[in-house]
Parts: sequence; C-alpha cells; structure tokens
Amino acid sequence: MGRRGGLFLAALLALASPAGACTVAPHQATQMPESLSNLWPGHGGSLAWYDGPTTRYPHGVLGDTVEATRLHAYSEAAQSICGDQSVTLPDELVFEDIAPRLADLDFDGLPEIIVVQSHQSLGAQLAIYQAANDGIGLDLVATTPFIGQRNRWLAPVGVADFNGDGQMDVAYVDRPHLARTLRVWSFVPGGLDGQGSLREIAALGGLTNHRIGEDFITGGVRDCGDGPEMVVANTDWTRVMAVRMADGTLDARPIAPFSASAVTEALACAL
Repeated sequence: MGRRGGLFLAALLALASPAGACTVAPHQATQMPESLSNLWPGHGGSLAWYDGPTTRYPHGVLGDTVEATRLHAYSEAAQSICGDQSVTLPDELVFEDIAPRLADLDFDGLPEIIVVQSHQSLGAQLAIYQAANDGIGLDLVATTPFIGQRNRWLAPVGVADFNGDGQMDVAYVDRPHLARTLRVWSFVPGGLDGQGSLREIAALGGLTNHRIGEDFITGGVRDCGDGPEMVVANTDWTRVMAVRMADGTLDARPIAPFSASAVTEALACAL
C-alpha cells in the first residue's frame, strides 16, 4: 500500500467502539490515511496506522520529508473509547515507513506490528510492537540494531518461516540504494513479559526493492506451494529475483525481466 494511495475500511467504525461512544473511527481521523495497514484477517480483526506527521527528519527517501511520530492499532483489549492503542516516539525518532505490517510472530493468534523507525543520528532499524496489557499503549517488543548513520534506511520485504525451523522470520533490504543487502532475522518470542528478540540468520548482497523517491516498496513474499520465497530486484533493476533460504543460505535466481507487471505476476505465482 503506497503512502499516497491507502484505502480505509469503514466497517472498522463498528470495531472501534462496541458501546458506540466513538463517533469517528481513529483510522478515519488520522492525518496520514495513506499509512493504513492491511486488515488483519484473524480473530477480532485489527488495523494499524501512523499519525502525527512531522518534518523533523528530512531524509525524503519516500518522496517527501513528512514522517510519522505516532503508531496506532485497534485491539480487543483497548481501554480507549475508540478501541485503539498507541505509542508516541521520542523526539529523536520517527516512523520512516509506508505503512505498518501486521503478522503473528509468536503464534498466539494476535498480530504484532512491524515498522521501520529512524533515529536522528543512527538511521533506520526494524522494530516490532504489540498491544500493551494496560489497554492504552503499544509495547516495543524487539528491534534490529540501527544501521548506524543518519539518512540510512531499510525496506521491509515480508514475513515467513524462511528456514523452516518453526519460528517466524522478518526480511528486509538493508540500504536498498547503497548496500543493497537482503537480511533475514528470526523472531524469538520472549517470556511472560512479552519481550522477544531478533537474531540475524542470513544475508545476501546484490539485491534491492526500492528506488529513491518512490512511495512504495517493490516485491514481497510468495509461497507457490514449495515454501516461501522473497521477490525483489537485482541491483540494476533489470531482473525480478526470487530468493529462497535453504541450509542457512540465501539463494537468488532471476525469474523474469524486470517490470511492474512481472513483479505482480511473480507474487501471484504466475512466473
């Protein structure tokens, strides 16, 4: 979903407040409606989005210098009258992202929220949030290290059990305009406190999924019946690449000349 083209789901107005006390669903009132996630298909339904636009981190990698300072998500446990829980970042951070991603990383039936957040001095990191037990906030569950330098970004690819070990993994391209390195991190659930960790399990250079100024990320994850694959591009954007993980190693193969339609066909398992 692009930063400029997101569609909201009006049906979630009812989800926002069982008592009907909420007259406008928060996802409809956000100043950043293009940031709506996909609807979580599991129990209770869920949706996440960004708000609180700011220009305090003028990197502009996604086409403008406006980024988000707040993350919201609907939760069945929410104590707000509108059914959402939220977190506001400190001044040194922004959500430098297109839209949050929902995925059940710990197999409890409820989605975690996967985002990209960037530090004024240290650049981007992948971060995972979940609904806090207080029904008000969102807890930070796990992060990757910051890239380490201002104006250095990462572009998520997707989520799957890429190595078949029974744990969910998260993939992104580290600095898709510079390093062009695909990295896969395994999510390790935490204990009773809900904390977890991310452990890097594989990396492969020579791949990308974003060009400077585009308000979308190219590719994603597919499963055509033989396990999950990551769909990205080669570094000069001439080939659509499918990347599979086996025996702890990432293997990339070209599957078509690059075009937007070829990426769509690849994700639909038509290539």
